[in-house]
Amino acid sequence: MLDFMGKKYYFFGFSLIIILSGIVAMLLWGLNFSNDFKGGSLLEAKFASGKAPDTSQVIQYYHDLGYPDVQISASGNDILIIRTSTMEQATMLTVVKSLGDKFNDQITALRFDNVGPTLAKEVTNRSILLVLVAAVVLSIYITLAFRGTPNAFRYGVCTVVALVHDVMVMLSVAAITGHFWGWEIDTLFLTAMLTVIAFSAQDTIVVFDRIRENIPNYRRLSFEKLVNHSIVQTLTRSINTQVMAVQFILLALVLFGGITLQRFAVFLLVGMLSGSYSSDFNASPLLIVWENREWRNWFKPKDRSGLATQS
Repeated sequence: MLDFMGKKYYFFGFSLIIILSGIVAMLLWGLNFSNDFKGGSLLEAKFASGKAPDTSQVIQYYHDLGYPDVQISASGNDILIIRTSTMEQATMLTVVKSLGDKFNDQITALRFDNVGPTLAKEVTNRSILLVLVAAVVLSIYITLAFRGTPNAFRYGVCTVVALVHDVMVMLSVAAITGHFWGWEIDTLFLTAMLTVIAFSAQDTIVVFDRIRENIPNYRRLSFEKLVNHSIVQTLTRSINTQVMAVQFILLALVLFGGITLQRFAVFLLVGMLSGSYSSDFNASPLLIVWENREWRNWFKPKDRSGLATQS
């Protein structure tokens, strides 16, 4: 049998490195929130010539007009998505006309949206509350579902810890992609995060349910070996469900989807991989550490008496 749980601290270390790297990225660069969460105006401008000007030139033009906080990303060769502080529609039309004159091109405003600061704050608060409520409800549900198992509440807590791991991984990727490619955290990102939470929780429940089934059947095994055996039993199912049914579809969206779908698919792809990993190699090992109270021996010096040379 493959001994996954014998290497559980390597799995913990790998997750810790990824999360710490993400925290450093967030501290250095922050998260690139869209207008949905911070308020402002969004303009999707199409250039009739078929080629949009360089984004740095457009940013400088907006700076000259008195809009220092401007973010621009390209959507194809002829479309720019321009985000600024809040402006009225009449002002936007004037800016679009002057922008066309500046670059000798005709510009069509495909979309113009305004999100006020009050609405943006409400969306942000509700999004955070939604994620927290989802985590708490899942913890309570799993604790009740496993109420016939010893220490049932541990299963709920370990599931939430795995979900926190997945959320942190997604935020880490968002911080890195936001800094280098200008990707934003928007409502689609929130949709991807909630989807990942659901899939990750489902994967974790499948593994935990197999552990529960095996407890009365393998009484002579240590808890660590029992958990390892349960993971091996469910590994094929996880690979078939995640890789074959989900990851290939998401990979196709990343390669061939439009720019909006590509970003959504990338976040979802990373989150799904993280969810599969955390179910088997974070949540389950954490159960073992809790069951055996292994933290009592973390800082104890190793017994070297067996290493003494014989005379």
